[in-house]
Parts: sequence; C-alpha cells; structure tokens
Amino acid sequence: MTILTTVFYENAVWRWLVALAVMLFVWFALRIVLRAIVRRLRVFATRTPGRFDDLVVELLTKTRFLFVIVLSLYAGSLTLVLPDAASLALRIAFVLALLFQAGYWGNAFVAFWIGRSVSQKLEEDASTATSMAALGFVAKLAIWMIVLLIALDNMGIDITMLITTLGIGGIAIALAVQNILSDLFASLSIIVDKPFVIGDFIIVGDLMGTVERIGLKTTRVRSLSGEQIIFSNNDLLSSRVRNYKRMYERRIVFAFGVTYQTAPDTLEEIPETVRQIVEAQSDVRFDRCHFKSFGGSSLDFEAVYYVLLPDYNVYMDRQQAINLGIMRAFEEQGVEFAYPTQTLYVSRLDASEPEQQ
Repeated sequence: MTILTTVFYENAVWRWLVALAVMLFVWFALRIVLRAIVRRLRVFATRTPGRFDDLVVELLTKTRFLFVIVLSLYAGSLTLVLPDAASLALRIAFVLALLFQAGYWGNAFVAFWIGRSVSQKLEEDASTATSMAALGFVAKLAIWMIVLLIALDNMGIDITMLITTLGIGGIAIALAVQNILSDLFASLSIIVDKPFVIGDFIIVGDLMGTVERIGLKTTRVRSLSGEQIIFSNNDLLSSRVRNYKRMYERRIVFAFGVTYQTAPDTLEEIPETVRQIVEAQSDVRFDRCHFKSFGGSSLDFEAVYYVLLPDYNVYMDRQQAINLGIMRAFEEQGVEFAYPTQTLYVSRLDASEPEQQ
C-alpha cells in the first residue's frame, strides 16, 4: 500500500497504473472496435449498391496507427496531474495528430469520390476523367495546406505573416501564369457546365469539327478535312459555340423554279405534289410549300420540312430522295425547271420607211 501511495511527479503510483490501464484500454478498444466495424461494414457493403457504406469503410481503414497511439496517451494523461508544459505538449500533440488524421480522412474522401467518378467516366469521356483526376490533386493539395496552417497556428506560430507572404507570392505567380489559370478555370467550367462533350460536333466561328479531347488547357477538335484544331479553353468559351450534337431536329429550306410557260392550274398543283413527296420519306415532318415569287427568269417556289434526326447524312439522304421525287413528278406532269434565259426581240425596218439619221 505504501508503494501505491508513493508520489511520482506529484502523482501516486496507483494514478500512473490507472493512466496506463486507461491508455491500454483505449488502445485495444479502438483497435478491436475499428477492426470489427470495418469487417462488418465490408461484408455489408458487398451486398448493397449504395456508396455511403463503401465510403465509411474507406475512411475507417485510413485511421492511422500514430493517431491511435497519441489518442491513447492523451486519454491516459487526463487521469494525471502533470506540469503545465507537459500538459501543453500532450494537448498540442493530440491536436496535431487529430488534424493530420482529419487530413488523411479528407484525402481518402477526395480519392474515393474521384476514383468512383473517373471509373464511370473513363470509357465514355476519357478527357473528363483526366481532368477530374487533376481536380482531385488540387483538392488534396488544398486540404493539406489548410491542415498545415491550422497545425502551425496551434503550435503558437503566427501564421498571419506567412499567409500574407504566401498571398503576395500567390498574386505574383497568378499574374505570371494568368493565361494558364484562365484556361484551367475555363476547363473547370466545361467539365461542370458541359456545353459540349467528347464526340459532339461543334462550330466555332468559321471552324468546325468533332470534339476529341478536353484537357486542362486546350480542347482538341478533329475537322471534317482531317486535321486537328486546337482551341485554348478560355478562347473557346469566349466564342459562340454551336453544338450540332444537341440538335433534336433539323429545319430544311429549299427552293426551286419552274418556267413562265407553266399553266396556272399546274402551278397550283405543285405544292401538293411536293407535300406528298416529302411525307413519303421516313423521319421527316412536312411544314409548307408555296409559290413564293416571280423571279427574273423563273416562277419561284419555297418548301420547308424538318428532319427528325440530327445526323447530317440522314438529312442528305432525305434531301436527295426528295429532289429525285420532284424531278420524276415534274417529268410526268410536263413541268420544266427554269434556268437563266434571255429572250431577244428583233424588229426589222420596213423598206418604205425612211432611215432616221
């Protein structure tokens, strides 16, 4: 009993034994409980399609060995009366361990989210998957920067000057690489807002092609003639982009002219003839056909219809069939297509009339 009551650094021996018991209890409890929870959740996660249980398992497996040790030591120290310096040191150690463990958990969360997103996007949109992986790196870097600053602040280091220095340096770096940063943020806008994706056919100004790759700085488009066109992301978003892949239907306007010798009754039948020819095609919707105007050498008609599919080749196939149908119908009706002509009238002077000077 005398030994147990012996004072050791202002604490009886029994207090040290209690502190050791608390430390071991916390240590074994955390290890056993964590292993049991992870084992059960892993089995449960394999049976459910949800992501939350997978995320919990991933976070628990990232609990560091050092964090468990520091937590056990800090829990045991709470039963002791320690000098202020020792208490402060243990408290700082506990806070630092907790901060770095939070950093590991945040890193695991980002890695889990990015990994799942990349695996889903990899087959359909490889460039977006690459960009998302780069965003994951930026997010992890931000997490560890925050953890480091909070850790320095808890250690008693004045981080105001450090943040100011970093801010001034960051401004200088941002000014030096502002073009790169503008393209990077433009890339983020493309990824989030999705004005176009891989495989879309776009027109930017007088350039057009199919989107092949969306990178952090540039977007690459394969033109119809075969060459690759490289756009800066910032310039691309600053331009008016026409995305033909998002077209639900295509409005087609075409015109033709017949000769002035065509009878009025025949002219009246032409719109109905065109309507029947257009409606005979698949994947189209007829809108109108009218005798539009009197041209310089033709009687002009205008027809409008819609192709219900955005594919350009489908449109050309339907237009070709319509053109051939109109030619056959006009041949049967005896209607002639007009083409630029000029009629010259020549009058002959009578021999009895005196010639004018």
